[in-house]
Amino acid sequence: MSHDVQDTVRGPKWKLIGPGLIVAATGVGAADLVATLIAGQRYGYALLWCVILGCVMKVVLVEGAGRYSLATGKTIYEGWSTLGAWTHVYFLPYIVVWGFVYGAAAMAGTGLPLHSLFPFLSVTWWGILSGLIGLALVWFGHYAFFEKICAALVGVMFLTMVGAAVLTIPNIPQLLTGLVPMVPQGALVNVLSVAGGVGGTITLAAYGYWIREKGWDSPRHMRVMRLDNAVAYIVTGIFVLATLIVGAELLYSAGIAVQTGDKGLLDLSGVLEERYGVWAGKLFLVGFWAAAMSSLVGVWNGVSMMFADLVGHLKNLGPDHPDTRSGGKWYKAYILWLTFPPMVMMFLGRPVLLILAYGVLGAFFMPFLALTLLWILNTDRVPRQWRNGGLSNVLMALCALAFIALAVIELQRAIS
Repeated sequence: MSHDVQDTVRGPKWKLIGPGLIVAATGVGAADLVATLIAGQRYGYALLWCVILGCVMKVVLVEGAGRYSLATGKTIYEGWSTLGAWTHVYFLPYIVVWGFVYGAAAMAGTGLPLHSLFPFLSVTWWGILSGLIGLALVWFGHYAFFEKICAALVGVMFLTMVGAAVLTIPNIPQLLTGLVPMVPQGALVNVLSVAGGVGGTITLAAYGYWIREKGWDSPRHMRVMRLDNAVAYIVTGIFVLATLIVGAELLYSAGIAVQTGDKGLLDLSGVLEERYGVWAGKLFLVGFWAAAMSSLVGVWNGVSMMFADLVGHLKNLGPDHPDTRSGGKWYKAYILWLTFPPMVMMFLGRPVLLILAYGVLGAFFMPFLALTLLWILNTDRVPRQWRNGGLSNVLMALCALAFIALAVIELQRAIS
């Protein structure tokens, strides 16, 4: 490690944290919060160990993606391309369909809390306005500005959810019993949903692009990348733990049920308002909006860089060609794709076949990421010193098995 990087690591470490926090915050959307909330509502603290497991799984995968990028100077998509044309056959339709459906879901997710706070506009129009704001924030691809926006949103969502958990006065001895791995009867789907939903899907693969934008571009940044990744998922773990506490203390003990989907967080806002006062419900809605908006802005930036890289690769443009980078024309084209076509979907509803395709393609992404990282990081595509060791291989293999099981469940849901 060079002296400048080593000195930076020894300095104020909080100034280094950025790309990891973005990938984690982008991945924790409203749907993930509701899955954790419902786990707490149904099983109390019994699935606390799943939160920890989920964070470990994502640390392993994100570290692998970051290690590949720093060790080789290449993007994750360049790594996938070395495995054969089948990766294009999967990933191109996936990123196109995913972007269309996610764009509508992300805008609706931001519209729900804003409509509850300011009902003079509908959920649809608040969502459209949020999408346009997201477009404006990331259009030029200036990473430093984008990182500050994400950090502010993460701060708001963290403080509001942890604050809600503190309000409920958690039962610490009972909470500690949740550290013992167990699967309550009928809770397997919840186990996989909580573990799989802690901090991201496609955005995990965007980590390599964010560290490139940060200026980390070689093995000498390996240590700071690992620090960034670890701290980000510690913060995420605390955030998701707070969600589980709220579910366990506020809902489980009182026998209160909330809806699945984003509206479950609106239900929780109502419960907080009834129990602690109007201010508590409104403050939580602000946190709900911050969680949804951080996911929107993160995807508008990170997945757009992935798309630009994909198109540049398919068109045989060089890796440093401006069209393949943030701020380039294909980056902007995907931002437009995320923003405008999904607005039609918000007005017309959710076409069944498109949602089916989204569910099927999406279910395969996390197994695809885990298995391809295992493949890439054990071959000469990576310098020997940065390949997987025994522990990394075991952990990645376990991640792959867990996500394959979750994919089977998601496929069953999509088809049914």
